[in-house]
Amino acid sequence: QVHVVESGGGLVQAGGSLRLSCAASGRTFSRYAMSWFRQAPGREREFVAAIRWNDDSTYVGSSYYADSVKGRFTIDRDNAKNTVALKMNSLKPEDTAVYYCAVQTQSRSIATLSRPGEYDYWGQGTQVTVSS
Repeated sequence: QVHVVESGGGLVQAGGSLRLSCAASGRTFSRYAMSWFRQAPGREREFVAAIRWNDDSTYVGSSYYADSVKGRFTIDRDNAKNTVALKMNSLKPEDTAVYYCAVQTQSRSIATLSRPGEYDYWGQGTQVTVSS
């Protein structure tokens, strides 16, 4: 079993910043992608950002973003092993949602990164609220 835990959510005013962190731990596993999704009330879960590793566990160095967050959000590895951060700047009220971290433990194509069904493990989510 792989445990995925998010942290760092909270309440912030529009234009502010937050940093979310995601830690994956548990049994030995291969990590091919770690991503952030979000879900607002009454809406479907949507892709936010992702990073990938190669089959040999080396970091690809590429990141992927939804159009709605490009230029404002940055996904990157933390120095701690199996930890990924999402740095969110210039936050808008429409960014309000529960943010989830997800992990792919099997090699899949880049096209799968935005599809929630292609992930093997999920965290419980952290609330981000942006006030106007």
